[in-house]
Amino acid sequence: MKKITVYCGSKKGNSTIYETASRALAQEMIKRDLSLVYGAGRVGLMGVIADEMLAAGKEVLGIIPQKLVDREVAHQGCTELIIVETMRDRKWLMAERGDGFIAMPGGIGTLEELFEIMTLNQLHYIQKPLALYNVNGYYDKLIDFLNHAMGEGFLYPEQEDMLIISDDPSDLLDQMAEYQARRPADW
Repeated sequence: MKKITVYCGSKKGNSTIYETASRALAQEMIKRDLSLVYGAGRVGLMGVIADEMLAAGKEVLGIIPQKLVDREVAHQGCTELIIVETMRDRKWLMAERGDGFIAMPGGIGTLEELFEIMTLNQLHYIQKPLALYNVNGYYDKLIDFLNHAMGEGFLYPEQEDMLIISDDPSDLLDQMAEYQARRPADW
C-alpha cells in the first residue's frame, strides 16, 4: 500500500477533535511514507489533511470536478491536480488511484464515497481495504445501522467484516496493511 484515498468533510465539524484527528492521520501516513489521494478541496478536513501532507513534502494527488474549481475550492498546492468533468469521474479516479480507502468524518459526499467503495469491493470490481476512522464515535450509529441491516437479512456478514473500524490512525493503517481480499458471497 503506497497511496491512501481519504474521504472527508469539506467542513471541519463543530469540534476541534476532528481537525486534530485529521492531522494525526496525516502524521501517521507521513511516518509510513504514504501518499494521499483525495478530493482536492482546500476547505474543511480535506484542506487540513492535504496541508499537513504537503508541509512534510509528501505526494498529494487531488481529483476535483471543474464545477468545484469554478467555485474556487480547489487546493492549488497539490503535487498533482486532476480536473475532471463530473463527480462520478472523480469518484472512479479516486477509487482507481488509491491502494486503500479511509472514510473520515464527513457529510453526504463522504457517505456516498464510503458506500460506493463497499459496493465495488462486494462486487469485486476492486479488492482494496476500506476503513472508517471513527473519530469521537462519529460512525457509531452508522455501524449500528449496518448491524441492523445485516440482522434484517439485507447485508451479508462478509460485507461488514470487510470494513476496518478504529479511532486510532496507527491501528487503522496496521489493519489496512494486513487486509486480505475475500471471495465474494454467493447470491
